[in-house]
Amino acid sequence: MAEKSSQSFANHARFDPSFHFFLIPVFVIAVIFSLVHFFNHIGHRNFWGNLHAFLLVVLAIALLTLVFKTRLYALKVQDRVIRLEERLRLMQILPEPLRARIPELTTGQLIGLRFASDAELPKLVERTLNEKLSRKEIKKSVQNWRADDWRV
Repeated sequence: MAEKSSQSFANHARFDPSFHFFLIPVFVIAVIFSLVHFFNHIGHRNFWGNLHAFLLVVLAIALLTLVFKTRLYALKVQDRVIRLEERLRLMQILPEPLRARIPELTTGQLIGLRFASDAELPKLVERTLNEKLSRKEIKKSVQNWRADDWRV
């Protein structure tokens, strides 16, 4: 069996094949086909035929919206769990002066800090607070990457 490569800034983002390569294309194609159907049949049918074509467009857009919202809700819950985990981790690792500043960290910053090793975390937190680093800047600053293989 092939050994799993270590995670880093360059390779930490993932695709969910069923979402990115199946659901999204299927529902985008459905919206496109429903629009083509609507514009090809508008005015050539009676009221009920036009209404049917319009409702297909609405349904296709609603389903595409549902797919995106479902994914975004799951990611938002993950972000909240990460925020909680990192706050607990920071309470255990940071020295007292920095511990008092944990509430100043944004959710995005906490999400970025989760990749930092325990040894480099205090200095990176201090730098993050002083320089107002973004999530991406924090991830780029991590020297000893702590993999997060549970992220969806």
